Amino acid sequence: MGFVLLAVPVIAVVLFFLLKKKQYQHAVSVAASIILMLAAALLTREVILFKTIEYAALGGIFYIDSLSIIVLDIVVIIGFMTSVYSIGYLEEELKHKKLDKGRLRIYYILMYAFIFTMLLALTVKNIGIMWVAIEATTLASAFLVGFYNGKDAIEAAWKYIIICSVGIAIALLGIIFLQFSSIGVLESSQFLDWTALFNNAQELKGPTLRLAFIFILIGFGTKAGLAPMHTWLPDAHSQAPSPISTLMSGVLLNGAMYGIIRIVAIINHSFGNSIFVGRIMITVGVLSVVTAAVFIFTQKDYKRLLAYSSIEHMGIIAIAIGFFTPLSLFGGLLHMINHSFTKSMLFLSSGNILQKYNTKEISKIKGMFKLLPVTATVFLLGLFAIGGTPPFSVFASELVVISSIFQENNFFVGGLLILLLAIIFTGIVLTMFKIFYGNDTPTETSPGEINIPGVCTIVGLLVIITTMGLYIPNELKELIENAVQIIIGG
Repeated sequence: MGFVLLAVPVIAVVLFFLLKKKQYQHAVSVAASIILMLAAALLTREVILFKTIEYAALGGIFYIDSLSIIVLDIVVIIGFMTSVYSIGYLEEELKHKKLDKGRLRIYYILMYAFIFTMLLALTVKNIGIMWVAIEATTLASAFLVGFYNGKDAIEAAWKYIIICSVGIAIALLGIIFLQFSSIGVLESSQFLDWTALFNNAQELKGPTLRLAFIFILIGFGTKAGLAPMHTWLPDAHSQAPSPISTLMSGVLLNGAMYGIIRIVAIINHSFGNSIFVGRIMITVGVLSVVTAAVFIFTQKDYKRLLAYSSIEHMGIIAIAIGFFTPLSLFGGLLHMINHSFTKSMLFLSSGNILQKYNTKEISKIKGMFKLLPVTATVFLLGLFAIGGTPPFSVFASELVVISSIFQENNFFVGGLLILLLAIIFTGIVLTMFKIFYGNDTPTETSPGEINIPGVCTIVGLLVIITTMGLYIPNELKELIENAVQIIIGG
């Protein structure tokens, strides 16, 4: 079943090349995303039953456990939501001649190439191949960032390529140091095998391992949008088509954070919950939240504001990883899930807003409840949700993370995080809430939702994040607990 996950996007790309009619391309996209969800559901069931799934083919590099299946499930669920949303979104773009049928095909080809690279990164246990897959996500998504070929879009795409390529090159240097630390410990058949590295972590060379961590954190941290390596993210998220912004925020950032978690697990298993690693992760995490708190107040583009919110939440996850307790790791992984679904809902909603008002400037949008009643309602609730208010899921996971910090008697970081979250929520309120009211709506624009499949998608995501704020399914709780044990070494 694991090979189905990788085969489906490849087959879909081939079909996009062969099929010319847009209806067929929409159908292939939705069908492929449904098959991926079914395959992921079966794999999730196997992981719950057997803890790990390993395939003997190609030297046994394909491996799935509770940690990888959590991130993988996020990829396929958001991939499905995005594929459904894209039908109405792309039809509206075609209607207004913002793209033609040839560009529509390119959109789907690049989208499924991106999904393939993400799935590959999450189903291998060789850190070198994982690095290749994460680098490949840059190549696939960079063309999507510059999809509209405008001046700002092309500039954002080049900025994304240059900064992330430099970052990923630094990560490669860290992986080389990681390999050096295992010389004389692992056999040649275990080259960069993270399960073998983890199991033999205490025999790895300590100084080289610390150096490897610094380079890998800088490299993958650049891709995850952690400050101060975050500078590409607001531009890329703002200029990409809204469904692609969804994939980048809800999927891409998690893939890079997944790589960081794997490395932190190896190093902490080597040193016994290293204070060195913890302090660096907490510092980078706090700096990311501070960066979001400062820049959210100055944003004039609602997609850029959402991008800075992503930097904030990646910072919260980094802080949780830095404390490296069972409770903090549980909260961090739960927050990864909750942020992905909430931010996906907001970016998809922003696509409806952009197509209705034809602007990303906050000051030019008024009276959303009159023109887009459903989207406006979902977007308003989504802003409360991403700001960490109950009863939504982000509040639940932030509460777990903050509780884990106070449980370690670190009142300074805990108090500072609460203060920063309050500042960010205030910034979101002051900056964004003006768009919902006012009577000066565009006279040439008629009220009503445009993208009906998209509306169904964002309402579905609202139901998910509300439910997750009140109740965590036992199966998901078990998966997260198993993933925590994998990271800690239980």
